[in-house]
Amino acid sequence: MKVVVAMDSLKGSLTSMEAGIAVEEGILAAKPDAKVIVKPLADGGEGTTDALIEGMKGERVDLTITGPMGTKVHAYYGYLEETKTAIIEMASAAGITLVPTDRQDPLSATTYGVGEMINDAITKGCRNFIIGIGGSATNDGGIGMLKALGFVFLDSQGNDVGEGAQALSKVAAINSAKKNPRLAECTFQVACDVTNPLCGKSGATYIYGSQKGVTEEQKDALDQAMTHYAQITADTFGCSYAETEGAGAAGGLGFAFLSFLNARLTPGIDLILDAVGLEEELRDADVAVTGEGRLDHQTAMGKAPVGVARLAKKYNVKVLAFAGSVTKDAASCNQAGIDAFFPIVRGVTTLEEAMKPERARENMRASVEQAFRLL
Repeated sequence: MKVVVAMDSLKGSLTSMEAGIAVEEGILAAKPDAKVIVKPLADGGEGTTDALIEGMKGERVDLTITGPMGTKVHAYYGYLEETKTAIIEMASAAGITLVPTDRQDPLSATTYGVGEMINDAITKGCRNFIIGIGGSATNDGGIGMLKALGFVFLDSQGNDVGEGAQALSKVAAINSAKKNPRLAECTFQVACDVTNPLCGKSGATYIYGSQKGVTEEQKDALDQAMTHYAQITADTFGCSYAETEGAGAAGGLGFAFLSFLNARLTPGIDLILDAVGLEEELRDADVAVTGEGRLDHQTAMGKAPVGVARLAKKYNVKVLAFAGSVTKDAASCNQAGIDAFFPIVRGVTTLEEAMKPERARENMRASVEQAFRLL
């Protein structure tokens, strides 16, 4: 029996790989001769870097960069030496969690630190990038990131336009002569789970601006500024990505990756499943095991475990899921490809007790063992 395990993290309790190894122990307790493959799982959002560092034996690279409000912040990315790949979460450099609500200022918030992380990884030898772009504090169209990479944005007087959303309306010329020359050797895969265009009522400013501090009175002017920036970009490079799905992600950072770095935007779960080589292992598998902290109707709407199930069903593989808890509406997961799911809590307990790593690990192992004794 070949079993492929790809567990999402049980947040606050077990990492993706810790949960996967507990599953493996349970399988082998029931089926000592089983071949078990454990893969890391994430959806491109928070925790992706940690999951892939741990699961793919990567290196954590710590550095100090420019945060969204211009002050220095600590950040890190993952480095996979064998494939010269960097795994970066944009939120670690320009995330909304780095800015207290009372200090939000989208007019000046910058993505400059994202570019600094990319430059650092290029210096280290990386030429392949996996970048998650959810949860930004910015609405700068990616200008900050691009400036860090060497692109120059000038106003009508030939001066630098500055940082943040206030810079968008000033852009009169873009010069790429001083961009990092190694960018031509790089490929960028961007985990993006939104489909918003750059501008308009469904664009970056109108849909996501308010959570970053954009007021109702500012929206129209900032959206027009974003449109202006997109037009100058199109005129300069002869490409137009403003209407492309995902261009509006992270305050227009998706647009910057598409227009300036020839990136590919991909749903996060699909990008990660491809990066860890899950499909290849599923081709001859008998059973796939997945799960997360809580299975509910949102799981069925495309979260990581359903991504695993969807891939497994291409090869008619049975799919089991294990979770810390399940809700009544988790039954929708069965229609989404999960053949059966099981909560792992084995007695009356407090949430705090159930989430203790040692308890969660033992509950996972024991629950999986019993399920596999039945198979």
